[in-house]
Amino acid sequence: MNYKTYPIADLIDEIAMGPFGSNIKVDCFVDKGIPVLNGSNLEGFELSEKSFRYVTEEKADSLKKANAYKGDVVITHRGTLGQIVYIPQTAQRDRYVISQSQFRVKCNKKVLPEYFVYYFHTPIGQHKLLSNASQVGVPALARPSSTFQKIEIEIPDLETQRKVVKLIGSLQTRIKTNAEINDNLEQQVQAYFQELFVDNADPAWTLGTISDLGTVVGGSTPSKSKPEYYTEDGIAWITPKDLSINKAKFISHGENDITELGLKNSSASIMPEGTVLFSSRAPIGYIAIASGEVTTNQGFKSVVPKPEIGTAYVYCFLKHNLPVIEGMASGSTFKEVSGSTMKNVPAVIPDSETLTCFNDFCAPIFAHQRILEEQNQSLAALRDSLLPKLMSGEIDVSAIQL
Repeated sequence: MNYKTYPIADLIDEIAMGPFGSNIKVDCFVDKGIPVLNGSNLEGFELSEKSFRYVTEEKADSLKKANAYKGDVVITHRGTLGQIVYIPQTAQRDRYVISQSQFRVKCNKKVLPEYFVYYFHTPIGQHKLLSNASQVGVPALARPSSTFQKIEIEIPDLETQRKVVKLIGSLQTRIKTNAEINDNLEQQVQAYFQELFVDNADPAWTLGTISDLGTVVGGSTPSKSKPEYYTEDGIAWITPKDLSINKAKFISHGENDITELGLKNSSASIMPEGTVLFSSRAPIGYIAIASGEVTTNQGFKSVVPKPEIGTAYVYCFLKHNLPVIEGMASGSTFKEVSGSTMKNVPAVIPDSETLTCFNDFCAPIFAHQRILEEQNQSLAALRDSLLPKLMSGEIDVSAIQL
């Protein structure tokens, strides 16, 4: 395969920074219009079309250089560094407005935008992208427009690029399809919870607290100065950061595990499969279900459901009542939900027949969601292992038919 090295300046037709913060203020946002991108839209390889805020078409027109279109590549230069996505031709809108924390590029005919993005998701690509990052204060790339254009990357001919994009794209399509199925299933679960326990709530149901639904359990961090307290394959130990990276509904392990010694010398507790994890600070409201025995750090007030209540009801109750729980948080430096506060969050305890009906409805859905999440984790691992080998030419793609 014929690879050539180019500075990025030779691979793009256009580069533009996002608008100054003063050009997009809170009072600029409207209920519908042209979407303004944020960090949550730049997770993964291609644009994620959710959690938008909007400006009017007239406002978007006034920010002409910040308008991004299908085929453009968007990169974060301030905040969550390393994010880079392309806007696919199948995008739902014709244009978007990038934020002041982003910049965009338009690739020329030498490189496919998908291939360009894939390159920067490899370890070497991320290293080059972050080589001028400053971690003082808010993480940021120094002089992003000029330094980015000086980065040199190796790319093959267009036919080879198309074959790599086809191979990675097939994995991405499967991951995206599974995620869409799970989102649809989640909507069904939340809609049924709303129907049973909100819209048709029985006034005769008992009013209690979360403590009536299950046991509230905090967490702890074993001393970081004791390396013997941590291991790669031990007792699962979850932090809020793990849930920020892994957006899955089910979680079995975090970035680090702890040892028996670490557990013994901390106040962390082992919680059973089916425990509903709830982050109580920095930030409040990450919610996931333990798919095996887990422990957590002190950033959680998790709930071990009572058998007669069940995981499904506790999970949906916390999702539905998140604004209420957030409103009960206290603290001057940062808001936190204390153990006593969590235990006393008001909760309705439905009758056993209705709970059984709900749990029976949710059981096969939760099981299927878990299977699809596990499939996606395997597919993502395969993609991430193939990507650097495909980019370097270590894997020969000449036999792939276009």
